[in-house]
Amino acid sequence: MDFGLVLQTDPPASKVVELMKRAEDNGFTYGWTFDSAVLWQEPFVIYSQILAHTSRLTVGPMVTNPGTRTWEVTASTFATLNDMFGNRTVCGIGRGDSAMRVAGRHPNTLARISEAMKVIRALGSGQEADLGGTVVRFPWIKDDARLPVWMAAYGPKALKMTGEEADGFILQLADLYLTEYMVKAVKQAAADAGRDPAEVKICVAAPAYVTEDDSPEALAHAREQCRWFGGMVGNHVADLVSKYGEHSAAVPDELTDYIKSREGYDYSHHGRADNPDTAFVPDEIVDRFCLIGPAEKHIEKLTALRELGVDQFAVYDMHDAREATIDAYGTTVIPAVNG
Repeated sequence: MDFGLVLQTDPPASKVVELMKRAEDNGFTYGWTFDSAVLWQEPFVIYSQILAHTSRLTVGPMVTNPGTRTWEVTASTFATLNDMFGNRTVCGIGRGDSAMRVAGRHPNTLARISEAMKVIRALGSGQEADLGGTVVRFPWIKDDARLPVWMAAYGPKALKMTGEEADGFILQLADLYLTEYMVKAVKQAAADAGRDPAEVKICVAAPAYVTEDDSPEALAHAREQCRWFGGMVGNHVADLVSKYGEHSAAVPDELTDYIKSREGYDYSHHGRADNPDTAFVPDEIVDRFCLIGPAEKHIEKLTALRELGVDQFAVYDMHDAREATIDAYGTTVIPAVNG
């Protein structure tokens, strides 16, 4: 199993680079960041520094979107980084929940994401792409250029499109039941489209907090540091409920039930441990969606995720034990999971 580190690009950028280097030294193979131009610093500038200070890490956004940058600019940025550092990027893409909403726009439609994925992948891999009637190709790109595009999804139509079109699936929660449900949906869609389901990489991303023991006090603190994640996922779930209804065969109740007490969301606290808009998230959801507890609990859950077909676990490292979590994974968790 691959392991990734997910960070926000909070200043100073040097700290983001430092943590990514620490992750590579501890056996992580992917480095991801948020991409929301108003809330955080520009990630692609920082990717250049991460790539320059590491040798093996593959980097990319979790996730970018097709609305805040033109598609040829996105593709050119990835292709330039790959030309400089040797095909070490991956394009994670989605609706742009925070990036679009904080700029006063609606998240992107699936149709727009589909079109963007095709253009970005083609241009980033040295092929031609049609930009609405004008066919272009980067004249400077190398023959061995490649750019995988992974899609973030929760709802049935997005899962289907991921299986049909994307190179990878990003699932932002680590609940075993929901992971099994959604991975099956993606793999089935890939098979139905005539693709080899094994070619679609599966990445589960969630907060991980390694505690010294399983005492009530240690677990309570870890839950408070990770409760924000249930609120972030709740934004996407609320959109699904508004589209499909509260109890729909299209979306499992195991995903939608917990947001009944959700009242609102302030993006200025997005992805932060002190988010005041996540009191509605119960302990049960934190435990299900995240990895919390002593190292052996992480190993147990990660082993179960791997058995469900997960190729990568990406650690959301936004809490008060960032370095400790990276180090605990490097010394104990990753060696145990990967034998």
